[in-house]
Amino acid sequence: MKAIIVEDEIPAREELEYLIQTHSHIEVTNSFEDGLDVFRFLQDHETDAIFLDINIPSLDGMLLAQNISKFAKKPYIIFTTAYKEHAAQAFELEAFDYILKPYDEKRIAAVLRKLENAYEQRNVQVQETAQPVQLRPAETSTVSGPGRINLLKNDKIIVTDANDIYYACAQEKVTRVFTRHEEYTMPMSISEFHARLPQQDFFRCHRSYTVNLSQIREIVPWFNHTYLLRLRGLDAEIPVSRSKAKEFRQIMRL
Repeated sequence: MKAIIVEDEIPAREELEYLIQTHSHIEVTNSFEDGLDVFRFLQDHETDAIFLDINIPSLDGMLLAQNISKFAKKPYIIFTTAYKEHAAQAFELEAFDYILKPYDEKRIAAVLRKLENAYEQRNVQVQETAQPVQLRPAETSTVSGPGRINLLKNDKIIVTDANDIYYACAQEKVTRVFTRHEEYTMPMSISEFHARLPQQDFFRCHRSYTVNLSQIREIVPWFNHTYLLRLRGLDAEIPVSRSKAKEFRQIMRL
């Protein structure tokens, strides 16, 4: 399990990293002091959890969490703050937990255990969903016909018109696929799944996402010349990373 720490006070950041290393198997891959730097990082990288201070420069922790909550694949957010008054808003954003500073080691240890258990259970659920596919690779890995894709759900193969697929996103070793009303889990990487789609209709807008261009309803300019895509009839917002922004503008004639 990978995590990042967002904290502008060096002593607090070092103490938290020490406690994480002492009481869990979580790997802290990056630390940040500035909220905007975190948002830029998440455009091109995935993480499983974010230990997020609220009072940070450029983009405060609450606003950053609001944006992260719109991601199709959301990391666990654990707020770390000296202030109690943001707790209600934090849990409205489906925060995993809310830790007050100064840190209490027993409290941190308990949160880390709960976090690792939640992560493990989520992975088990993903693997169980994907298991029937692994038993029939020949069937499930085949495009069923022109313009149609075999998707998997509840031990069944659902033959689906490719245009009904709105977007797909990577999650660990599988790919989650979304139509307007259904979600499917495919036991393959996002690159493998994207390769099976009609290339003229789908765009790999981010290392973790592919999107159906015909289902884009709104293009929202975002930080650092990137974009968020809103799709017809869905609440999810799909990111266009910096490395894909130029190609996207050419395709959409922006």
